Amino acid sequence: MRPSGYQSTIESLIVRVCPGDHRQVQRRLQELSLKAWCSSDGQLRVEINNDLEAAQAYSVLQQFVASRTELVEWLEQCWS
Repeated sequence: MRPSGYQSTIESLIVRVCPGDHRQVQRRLQELSLKAWCSSDGQLRVEINNDLEAAQAYSVLQQFVASRTELVEWLEQCWS
């Protein structure tokens, strides 16, 4: 039984990561205590429960899917 006012939402985001990078991404996410696994269909799955976990997953994934230009722009925004 769920507490009153409990709301559960499931959101899905598909990000294409080179299959050769799956294990490296999965390991980094797990180092951050995020639940990450490769499903039977070969997709990398990540369980995200809050905003902090979403930000951590986004940061890790960006390292593998963003272009160098995008990463430089993001870093410059962080510095300003």
